[in-house]
Amino acid sequence: MKRSLPTMDEILEAQIQVLATTSRPKTVRCYRYCAHNLLAFLHTAFPRLHKPSQLCRDPHLLAWFRFLCQQYPAPGNRTRQLHLLTVRRLLRDLANRGLPVKRDLVRHEDFPPPDHYLPKPLSLQEDQRLQQQFRLADTLEVNALRLMRATGIRISECINLPLDCLQQISELQVALRVPLGKLHSERLVPVDEETQRVVARIVELGALTPVPEYESQAFLLPRYWQPGTWYRVLHNTLRDMARAAGCTGRVNPHRLRHSFATEMVRLGVSLPALMQMMGHRDIRMTLRYVEVVQLDLQREFHRARQSTASLYSIPQLPLSSSAAPARVDIATIRQSIAATHHLLHLIQPQLEDKARRKLRRLAQRLLNIDHELDHLTPK
Repeated sequence: MKRSLPTMDEILEAQIQVLATTSRPKTVRCYRYCAHNLLAFLHTAFPRLHKPSQLCRDPHLLAWFRFLCQQYPAPGNRTRQLHLLTVRRLLRDLANRGLPVKRDLVRHEDFPPPDHYLPKPLSLQEDQRLQQQFRLADTLEVNALRLMRATGIRISECINLPLDCLQQISELQVALRVPLGKLHSERLVPVDEETQRVVARIVELGALTPVPEYESQAFLLPRYWQPGTWYRVLHNTLRDMARAAGCTGRVNPHRLRHSFATEMVRLGVSLPALMQMMGHRDIRMTLRYVEVVQLDLQREFHRARQSTASLYSIPQLPLSSSAAPARVDIATIRQSIAATHHLLHLIQPQLEDKARRKLRRLAQRLLNIDHELDHLTPK
């Protein structure tokens, strides 16, 4: 009996199973969802297509691209891009395994332009009102939201914090130890005394409700609710608190992370340090979280102008415009020339090459004058 060849559905599913050996479950579900989207379209629009070798860019893939544009219109560029990335990876892997799959079925020009990603922090007034609203409620959920706002951690990281998440760095310094998260990185986030009290209060409130015996690991947010339930509870609690605080627009836990990043920059934290606190691998990702408004520009500009005077040490001249010295002689003039020559030397690094050369010539003239005065000084 002749053995039937595997269908395109079976071949793609087998390749997804290969990816599952090294990828996270959420990533595998994404690959499977995008592959099913492509297969469902091909079965409907091209019912005679059964083998990967029959798959062509025109008309099959181009028709699917048009279908994605209808299914995910703007601003769904990011979703369409995800579909193209996953399908391109699967097709390339099949070709690398030696299966008869045509090359360049999905090309660079097929990808939609990336969405313009803007920072989404709360305004300064809304952020203050929301934090004040947090202090009025002393529940486990609200204290968890306070912890997220004070440290900039993700909601998934907050849910998975261990019970002993606070770590003593030195005698006076404490940090929040954030375990492996979205980017598979562990980090320490500095915390102040108020945040330490919030963590202690979460521990107290969590101890009031018993945890199932089968839960071996101790979490800061007790597991009488599963992580999925904690997601919904924290989202709903924040929505209610934001509504009570009079916040406009949709407020989700990730906006607390944006507000934390923006506040840290305004307080003077450098971008490399903020990148470590946020758990990013690329500083460009950190820049997406930071909002710089006109008030920040004005503050930074005037702070820089005030610091200019301290960059160089300005010597005191023996002569002043307000009052002349009681006695003027050649020695006093030579002291003034020396002080002026020193000032010209200090200002040279701030000028362009042409102006710097001219300034050097003027300084040399002062030295020549000083040399001539040396001959007039009585021996």
